[in-house]
Amino acid sequence: MAKREVTDSLMEKVGEGIDRTIHLASLVPASSVSWQPPVPAGARPAFDFGHLFGHLLDCLAGFCAVFQKALSDDMAHYAELRSINTNESYSSKDALRFMRLYDGHIRRGFARCTDEDLSTRLTTRFAPEGQTLMILLLNNYEHLTNHKYQLFLYLRLSGIRVGTQDLYKFGDVTRANDGQANAESV
Repeated sequence: MAKREVTDSLMEKVGEGIDRTIHLASLVPASSVSWQPPVPAGARPAFDFGHLFGHLLDCLAGFCAVFQKALSDDMAHYAELRSINTNESYSSKDALRFMRLYDGHIRRGFARCTDEDLSTRLTTRFAPEGQTLMILLLNNYEHLTNHKYQLFLYLRLSGIRVGTQDLYKFGDVTRANDGQANAESV
């Protein structure tokens, strides 16, 4: 049986990031999709929520592109994603639907991947010299994480109350009487 310890850990972490991104996106009121943060005079305009949703979809599409290239022998199910134009403005409802769709495809990609596959070298337009599947997945995770935080910051700037529990998934942490985490549980 193929080893999957590293792959499963990576899948868990990426899954948490996607889950938190979907959660944060669900907090954006439909009426706020065109809201964008103020920027200093002369600065390039910031994304509005709708275009940020489109860019988050592009982040998720990156995982699928890597998996399709790495595991191309049986990845025809990615074809349905080609009709989604990323980096466009999306409503909250459509963004959430597409994020969940990408999430399912990303989980399928991880399910087909083994620890040995993670050392496979692939060339991409961003890395024509080639990088391992592991590095490409981590690069996509970093991209997603950066824009997940951007979404978190936008929510705060727009007046929507969010905290670290919205941004990160915390494991079961036993709290001491004073509300601080016990050292043994961290």
